[in-house]
Amino acid sequence: MSFLVEYTEPHWRDLDMRALRVDQAYMYLHSEYAEDSYLYTLSDECYTCPFAKVKALPSAESVEPLKLSTAYPLSFKIYAHDQGHYAYENASALCALRRSDLQEFGVYNLTLLANGSCSFSVDKPGVPINYAFLSVFVLVASLLILLKLVSCAWKRYRYDEAAAVADSIGDAAAKATQRQRMRSLDTFRGLSIVLMIFVNSGGGGYSWIEHAAWNGLHLADIVFPTFLWIMGVCIPLSIKAQLGRGISKPRICLRIVWRACKLFAIGLCLNSTNGPQLEQLRLMGVLQRFGIAYLVAGVLHTICSRRDYLSPQRAWQRAIYDICLFSGELAVLLALIAAYLGLTFGLRVPGCPRGYLGPGGKHNNAADPNCIGGAAGYVDRLILGNAHIYQHPTAKFVYDASAFDPEGVFGCLLSIVQAMLGCFAGVTLLVHVTWQARLRRWLLGATLLGVLGGALCGFSKEHGIIPVNKNLWSLSFVFVTVALALVLLSVLYYVVDVRQLWSGSPFTECGMNAIIMYVGHTVMHKMLPWHWRIGAMNTHFLLLLEAVWNTLIWMGIALYLDARQFYYSL
Repeated sequence: MSFLVEYTEPHWRDLDMRALRVDQAYMYLHSEYAEDSYLYTLSDECYTCPFAKVKALPSAESVEPLKLSTAYPLSFKIYAHDQGHYAYENASALCALRRSDLQEFGVYNLTLLANGSCSFSVDKPGVPINYAFLSVFVLVASLLILLKLVSCAWKRYRYDEAAAVADSIGDAAAKATQRQRMRSLDTFRGLSIVLMIFVNSGGGGYSWIEHAAWNGLHLADIVFPTFLWIMGVCIPLSIKAQLGRGISKPRICLRIVWRACKLFAIGLCLNSTNGPQLEQLRLMGVLQRFGIAYLVAGVLHTICSRRDYLSPQRAWQRAIYDICLFSGELAVLLALIAAYLGLTFGLRVPGCPRGYLGPGGKHNNAADPNCIGGAAGYVDRLILGNAHIYQHPTAKFVYDASAFDPEGVFGCLLSIVQAMLGCFAGVTLLVHVTWQARLRRWLLGATLLGVLGGALCGFSKEHGIIPVNKNLWSLSFVFVTVALALVLLSVLYYVVDVRQLWSGSPFTECGMNAIIMYVGHTVMHKMLPWHWRIGAMNTHFLLLLEAVWNTLIWMGIALYLDARQFYYSL
């Protein structure tokens, strides 16, 4: 069972296997070639990049190990002459090969033979990394079962039968009260914040969990947009309730402005956790984008909303009634999309091709090294200044790109669209009273947006007119993530609210204190007991265990706050 925790021998021949990190392996380089030669590599993660120089191959008398990343397939080329930092396609190589079977903690041999061809062999097989999920699941499930048994035993010891009956009556009354509230919305929000904490804790170091380097959609890329979307869903419900209590629209707008300002201010403070150096303080961030999107979507919906939603008598009118009510906001939504597309593909960016959507750096064979994000990056640098944007984007480590803010000002245009699409789903809730009608509308919307998003990106990662890209918050990204959110909400609504097969716990309790969980996990990111380190922390098992541990603690805090009936919202 040692493979379940990625165990490997501490030493293999003269190699220290504990010196490797997650997704790393050793490779011996050998050369039988009579002249000097140079190794270049390229990861599949780096799209249309040139090969990057690693080192000169050692002579036949020496053997020297090299550390390799195994997260993505690697291609190797060996050149007879030094090509500089990068090697392009126009240079001919002695030999080339691609390996998609490299494993963590493996040891491999790459030999340049005397005739100029390559030979690759496995010296020590690596270890599988996905079994760590099974190990952590068994550990966590065992812990939760043990806690449940202890809790039941304690309750049986502590309370007599009369108290237990009273408790059960109270629980039944509480559940009856809770059914008046759509628990699936809180469950959705809670699931989003739990996943956000998990991925912000590292997600076990798995590449498919972490943010995509540029184009593509990983698990971490889905969390933020779905959370933003569910915020939009709740806006019509909140505004209708306030109008029903007789609160005027100007007062509601003032509340929205005040809440948006608090979100922005908290996000700005969180950006200073490593030191409030004002000359280099990042101005934008997750909560800042929440605040801007909430401000625009909330005020706009308040202006356009009605106090009562009287459904028409005719069936065809009822079918489009939510669209009619949303027509004013729909016009603004389309205007925002038009503005985004016009600037993205029409704005002249100095030194960059018009409509460029790449990460710059060595993308496209380093043809546009200073053009990261195209118009989006250019506008953010003009408005915020290079010192006040995010300095370590994912593209920097893969494409050697410059600074870029994935939560910058330009991307707020489509983030507002994301929230407004959530508002439309909320209007559907208010207009359509039967669960069948709601699900039909949501699933139809998911299908349409999914097809539109797929068509824009060519149903591929790197091709199409507009690839799916979280960094740019591209239009295809908005459509695809909203489609996923609509499907998820439909499932949760049916299971939690319609059939009541699941109460939504513990995610419901997390969703009712989402702001506490987000701010808390950000502030206490490096503190015990939320985070810990044991040794080198160089296995997915340990990293996954730590991430799950941190997430479970915050879920426990949410359950405790719910038990004390303490809820906080801005």
